[in-house]
Amino acid sequence: MAWRGCIVRWVKEDFIFQTSQRSRCVLLLVFFLRCLLCRLFPCHQQKCGFRKVAKRAESKKEAEQAEMLHKRELNPQMEPPTPHHPGRSFGRLVKPLVFTVGFTGCSFGAAAIWQYESLKYRVQSYFNEVRADWLDKLRPQKHGDLRKQVNQWWNSLSEGQRSVTGIIVANALVFCCWRIPVLQHAMVKYFTSDPASKALCWPMLLSTFSHYSLLHMAANMYVLWSFSSSIVNLMGREQFMAVYLSAGVISTFVSYVCKTATGRLGPSLGASGAIMTVLAAVCTKMPEAKLAVIFLPIYTFSAGNALKAIVALDTTGLIMGWRFFDHAAHLGGALFGMWYILYGHELIWKNREPLVKLWHNFRTRGPGTGGSGSL
Repeated sequence: MAWRGCIVRWVKEDFIFQTSQRSRCVLLLVFFLRCLLCRLFPCHQQKCGFRKVAKRAESKKEAEQAEMLHKRELNPQMEPPTPHHPGRSFGRLVKPLVFTVGFTGCSFGAAAIWQYESLKYRVQSYFNEVRADWLDKLRPQKHGDLRKQVNQWWNSLSEGQRSVTGIIVANALVFCCWRIPVLQHAMVKYFTSDPASKALCWPMLLSTFSHYSLLHMAANMYVLWSFSSSIVNLMGREQFMAVYLSAGVISTFVSYVCKTATGRLGPSLGASGAIMTVLAAVCTKMPEAKLAVIFLPIYTFSAGNALKAIVALDTTGLIMGWRFFDHAAHLGGALFGMWYILYGHELIWKNREPLVKLWHNFRTRGPGTGGSGSL
């Protein structure tokens, strides 16, 4: 090893010796200038390198912020909201709670008045209908009359199917509104329910009629149409409408509570919560009724077992944090339907008589009658 060191040292000395005087001067001058620059600007290279890295990081950060803003503009409903303090978040639920209680009370009150007006109209229009039928027999029948065909189709429907037709039409109109770009901002604000949104109360009702996916709307409306005759025969048209609208608001409020408690905030929409109330009410009242899946009609099961399976599935989804469906809204709607059949009908609907009497006195009290009148 020693002889190798000697050879290397000899080669270096020989190279320096053979270098010309001018070259040595140039090398010394460059070395001197470099030392002078390092002494005058000791951190020049480090600062430049740091500035370049910072500039790169800053430009990357700006690009990320621009991308986030672009996403907010294109799809604002999917932007995860900033988490709030638990106390402040639950404080935001006071208004939705008051709205839920008030809207439910108004729905059942309006349904009781609606039933009163319907009965009154039927009594007053009985002879008019008899006269209209007699005139129709005397008039010559028009073949191909569109209005008559529509009336025949409408009369062929059951009372339950006629009751839910308006709900289906409303859902179809809202679905079409989702396809209009100008209405996107308003649709996201008022037709999706989100506890982190500025609008909290009216979306609880409007989101019940809102579907963005055609398959989602078709499935919900098919279930509603299938159970419409049973639920309306069970409750009547007026009581059914009160239960359906109240169920939409109550199921959304349950979703608000669960989202706020778990911190998994996000928008929801659809009639699934209200339809779960209809399904649960029918299955609770008629647990031995036989049900079947549309694609597998040969396999039947009891309504009671179907309700248990649905509640178990939504409970599991809520505990496991599945986010494909709003399991809290489904579970809230099912529990409300069971509670109403077991207790709510006795507590609410059968105690509507004072309100109906008050409305009757108001309707029959005309100017100059002195408060007297009759139905």
